[in-house]
Amino acid sequence: MGHAYSALFTWARAKQLGGTVLLRIEDIDIGRCRPEYVVQIYDDLSWLGLEWPQPVCIQSQHFDGYRAATQRLRAMGLLYRCFCTRKQVLAASGGAKDPDGAPRYGRICADLSVQEVEERLKAGEAFSWRLDMDKAISYLKREGKTDCLVKANEYADLARWGDVVLVRKDIPTSYHLSVVVDDAKQNITHVTRGMDMYASTAIHIVIQGLLDLSTPNYEHHELIKDDTGRKLAKSLRDRSIKMMREEGMSVAEVKKLIDMN
Repeated sequence: MGHAYSALFTWARAKQLGGTVLLRIEDIDIGRCRPEYVVQIYDDLSWLGLEWPQPVCIQSQHFDGYRAATQRLRAMGLLYRCFCTRKQVLAASGGAKDPDGAPRYGRICADLSVQEVEERLKAGEAFSWRLDMDKAISYLKREGKTDCLVKANEYADLARWGDVVLVRKDIPTSYHLSVVVDDAKQNITHVTRGMDMYASTAIHIVIQGLLDLSTPNYEHHELIKDDTGRKLAKSLRDRSIKMMREEGMSVAEVKKLIDMN
């Protein structure tokens, strides 16, 4: 139901603005994504009566663009390798949380020596690339992009985010980096998404400032929740759009249920 609401909300907003919705398949996690999942997305949206222009942007086909953005940020001295495990991050956080509620990174690897980094690389240790938030903020101030910082902090305190991962250990990008690169590449003017992504928008605005990219207009819609206030989620086996369709529910009934929430 949450996916249906988000889709219908986005298409309705685009219609109001005289715009067009661009469908994007965000499948950077190639180990978990499957072709049948993509087909299901197309089927669900078509059943809701929605249309979109072709071709569709498939993120797993554009890793080179994300690597280029990473190389640019590295050349600016804004990224550093992080070898930490989740357990180490949690232990070093001291209980501090980022705006998403996850353990805030304690800059464990921020000041590793060149020799130590080389030794760990030779040992085959996996690493992610983290954005040095302090350096990023200093860079934006030095470049006179204080409006970018003001706008970002309206969504979440950048200090609370700490040094976020921009390139994961197992994937040559991250959600944060790939959506920013693709929004610019596709000339996106308006982004609509759920309130669960509200705080992350701060990170995206910072990356846009660093890469000299324009910032779209952001609108965050409410989340569809169950009677206990829990957000509906596929991972918790809430009913999918496919299940609703197979149960004989009509699109009109889905829209009515959404309007009741």
